[in-house]
Formats: sequence, C-alpha cells, structure tokens
Amino acid sequence: MKQKLDELTKDYENVWSKYSEKEMQNVFDFGEKYRKFMSFCKTERECVIELTKIAQANGYVNIEDIIKEGKKVSAGDKIFAINRGKNLFLFHMGKEPMENGLRILGAHIDSPRLDLKQNPLYEDSDFAMFDTHYYGGIKKYQWVALPLAIHGVVVKQDGTIENIVIGEEEGDPVIGISDLLIHLSRDQMDKKANEVIEGENLNICIGSIPIQQEEEKEKVKKNILRLLNEKYEICEEDFVSAELEVVPAGKARDYGLDRSMIMAYGHDDRVCAYTSFEAMMRIKKTDKTCVVALVDKEEIGSVGATGAHSKFFENVVAEVMHAAGEYTDLNLRRTLTNSKMLSSDVSAGFDPNYPSVMEKRNAAYFGKGIVFNKYTGARGKSGCNDANPEYIAELRKIMNKHNVAWQTAELGKVDQGGGGTIAYILANYGMDVIDCGVPVHNMHAPWEIVSKADIYETMKGYYAFLLEA
Repeated sequence: MKQKLDELTKDYENVWSKYSEKEMQNVFDFGEKYRKFMSFCKTERECVIELTKIAQANGYVNIEDIIKEGKKVSAGDKIFAINRGKNLFLFHMGKEPMENGLRILGAHIDSPRLDLKQNPLYEDSDFAMFDTHYYGGIKKYQWVALPLAIHGVVVKQDGTIENIVIGEEEGDPVIGISDLLIHLSRDQMDKKANEVIEGENLNICIGSIPIQQEEEKEKVKKNILRLLNEKYEICEEDFVSAELEVVPAGKARDYGLDRSMIMAYGHDDRVCAYTSFEAMMRIKKTDKTCVVALVDKEEIGSVGATGAHSKFFENVVAEVMHAAGEYTDLNLRRTLTNSKMLSSDVSAGFDPNYPSVMEKRNAAYFGKGIVFNKYTGARGKSGCNDANPEYIAELRKIMNKHNVAWQTAELGKVDQGGGGTIAYILANYGMDVIDCGVPVHNMHAPWEIVSKADIYETMKGYYAFLLEA
C-alpha cells in the first residue's frame, strides 16, 4: 500500500510529550507500585514469595494441588508452579488446545550480587569478616565503600529454614567493604579498572567487639556467632547449607528532580519480570494459553536446576497439558514449537556521558518505550537468538494497534562487547522468540536507573502481546 511522504519515516518520539494528564498519572501510579516492589524483593526467593501471594489473590492455584487431587483444568483456569523457591511459572488457560501454541513472557529474577562462601566467617586484626564470591558480571570496584545488606536463608540440619534480612529496616545495622584511602592509593590508582579490587578482596566487615571471655580465641568472631545464635539459633556449620546474598542496602528511590525515573538494585531483570507479571494479572479471557516464566541463574549462563536450561519448564507444561487432557509426547513438542515468546530482558539505554560505545541510530533511549532487540550476542552476533522478520512484523502490528510506544536497538557498537539472554534457549524448541524490555542505565551496578514511562509502556506491550500474538 502506497503511503504519503510524511508517513514514510519512523519517528521514535519521547512518549512523555504524548501523555494526557490521566495517562501521566497512570505512569506515576504504576511506577510507585514497582518502586515499592523493588524496595523489598531483592532476591529470587523474595520475588517468588511476593508474586505468588499476589497471584493466589487473583485466583491462581498451585499445580501441586491439581496433581495431588487429580483435577482437570479448562479454559479460564489459572495455575502456578514453583521450582525450589526460585522459579515461578504462571499459566492462564485459553480456549484453544495448547497444541496451537502458548504465548510466553520469559524473564529472569536473579541479579548480580555478592554471595557468602560456604565457610565465610573469619577474624583478622580484631575484625570479624565475611568472605564472598561475586555472582554474575560486576565491576568489583563499585561494591566498596557502600552500605550493604544480607538477604537469604539458612537451612538447618533438621530442615528448618531461617529467613535472614539484615540492613533494610530503619534501626538495622549495615555492613560493607572498605576501600583504600586516597592518601595511600598511588599504586592502586595505577591499576586497570578490573584489577583495582580483586575478587578475593571483596571481604565484608561485620563487627569489631570481642566476646568478654579471656580464654577464648577469635573473640570478635565468637561474639558475632553469639549474636547470630541469639537471634536466629544458627551456628557456624549452618553456613554450609545457607544461601545468603549481599546486596545494596536501602529502598528504591525516585530519580531525577522531575521524579521521571527510578533508582533501584536489580532492575536487570526484575523490571521485566514485574511488568510481565502485571501484564498477566490483567488478562481476563484468552484464546491461547498465556504463560509467564520467571527463571533464575541467567546472570551465570542459565545453568542448574533453576536456570532456563533446566527441564523444569518443559515438565510443568507437560503436567498442565496432562491436567487439560491433552498430553502426549508429540503434542508437547507441537505445543512448544508452535509457541511465541518475548524474552523479557533489559537493554542498554543510551547514556550521554558515554556516547562512544553506542551507535546512535540503533540505540535504546529513555522515554521512548519498550525496546525490541532483534539480536544480542557478542561481536558477530555470537551466541544470540536472531528473530525472524515475519515475527517482528507481527509484533509491530500488535504494538501499533494497541498504541504502545516502542523502539528497536542493539547492544552497543558491533565490536564493543555484547551480552546474552534466555532467548536462544527457548528458541531451541523451534518457537519464535525475540528479546524486548526496558532500557537501563548503570546496568549491573549496585544501583541501576530506568524510566517510569518505559516501565509503563513495557507492561502495555507485554499485555498487548498476550492478547494478540
């Protein structure tokens, strides 16, 4: 179809200028809900617990109960499945057979951080210290001289679980990693950025008061163990079966004098997990079965029993098909192959402080909406999922129909670096997949930045996809 001359170009406008007063309020209201979520959900387990509560309040039923009771499911039923407390899968059953394909939103809920080692506690020079192992891709120098908190669980020998959160309440102490004073840092300042702080030096100071017993050795360490035992009834050996994550302390905050952005730990990738979840909660009726898959371990290669490479998702789909009376091995294969997915993950937002790493015509910008990345990968597209143009054309149509602000980008200049997502893993089933999500500043730093407008438009885009794809 021929178009007018002024319709031939695509102008990716800043969406803030398009909002009515009512729409602007919707953006800020949704941003505030997300900010509160990010203030308290700083680990995979915390995300799963919080989102499961909301899902159950919206009528979702645990797949385990369906299996135990031998129930059948049909159109309109809502189901959730949890894997080891760190994956959450949601299904909203559609009218059509599952064999016709699923609409899937897939995001990850792990973020770069510091993990305590299995034997973390030691004493040095009258300081009690925690030894850590960093998780995911971080700039190690960003984690020093920063207030830190501990989130996680300690599983005791008898199987009881102690939930630990230290450093978030108003009266809580915080912990941290010391930095070298500028007066004595001549040698340090001559090092490359990736050598300024070495991984084995990310040791956290947690105390300095010795226990008041003269015959004891490592008195400061013993005093910390005494405090932990009094509050949580744990001993040193319990650290072996603990999962304790060290994260930036403090709540997510409005960012910018105009409050147009949010600063938080873990936007990558909880901003896409949250918007995917919220889009799912808005679905009332659907022809095709809609799915939200929130996975773990993306930051270290999607490996293990809770990563996207695990067979757990495939197994849950099989269980749901069985409950719907549709399961055969062939039907399962057809279901996955006929599915369509948005790999809901963040993109690098253009930063005017660092323009040299971006190619401006193919960069993601704050305030221009949800970002579609046809491919990610590194350098010659290595390791990426490269989405088919037929699928992209379909998504363009859906976004435009629902008045969703969208843009397209790649992850920086061709030879600059790169990154990956879970997209290629689900594409291995033969389904159509593309990466899309929210542009981010400070990605993988302790505090990341996103635009409230992009959060809102991304939720709208995910909702439109679930309705139409």
